[in-house]
Amino acid sequence: MTSHEIDYQIYGEEMQYVEIELDPQEAVVAEAGSFMMMDQGLQMDTIFGDGSNQQKGVLGKLFSAGKRLLTGESLFMTAFLNTDMGKRKVSFASPYPGKIIPIDLTKYRGKFICQKDAFLCAAQGVSIGIEFSRRLGRGFFGGEGFIMQKLEGDGMAFVHAGGTLARRELAAGEVLRVDTGCIVGFTQDIDYDIEFVGGIKNTVFGGEGLFFASLRGPGVVYIQSLPFSRLASRVFAAAPQQGGKDKGEGSILGGLGDLLDGDNRF
Repeated sequence: MTSHEIDYQIYGEEMQYVEIELDPQEAVVAEAGSFMMMDQGLQMDTIFGDGSNQQKGVLGKLFSAGKRLLTGESLFMTAFLNTDMGKRKVSFASPYPGKIIPIDLTKYRGKFICQKDAFLCAAQGVSIGIEFSRRLGRGFFGGEGFIMQKLEGDGMAFVHAGGTLARRELAAGEVLRVDTGCIVGFTQDIDYDIEFVGGIKNTVFGGEGLFFASLRGPGVVYIQSLPFSRLASRVFAAAPQQGGKDKGEGSILGGLGDLLDGDNRF
């Protein structure tokens, strides 16, 4: 096994965090900003890329880090190494309400494809790379562009989904149609393409966009009920705009109700 073998426990319901237990000299890598807490005896280090090419010298490190730029992520990741004699724990938190999904790459023949911002953390040795779309329509209209992330190796990885999680196992030839933003990830045998919604009424008045994703089995698909982009757009729409007025949601009295319930913005 080339990846470090780690133990873990996921806590919480809506705002989850994952606690990872490291044996001596075991390490975990994580996206910057996901760290929550750690025991004494753990050494924190900032590394280029995902750490999977550290033994290949400067060019290997630069290539690993450069791939992350294409997915819109930082050049750097954070590694946590247990330098103590006993077991130590480190925890990573989800960035917004949803679920943390443990992915055992050995169960998926060493590869799992996910959306660009889904990755949370993984055992050191797991490669976090890029997956190019070979289809023009999927690249332009798929919601994730031409590039998605791929997790490769034989260790544990953790990805995050917004809202409630749905896991579907598709049989060979079985098709599942999904909103393009709701896809969290899928196994390598899934055939992913984009379909036009069709119909004038659906296109103009449907409010669901012009395209949806078509996922054809065999394989496993993870779907999220609340993509971050959808959450952000709803919050932005409900927030008071500069030069505008608050919607007064939550009270039939509108602005007067805000004064009475303690919301004293002017």
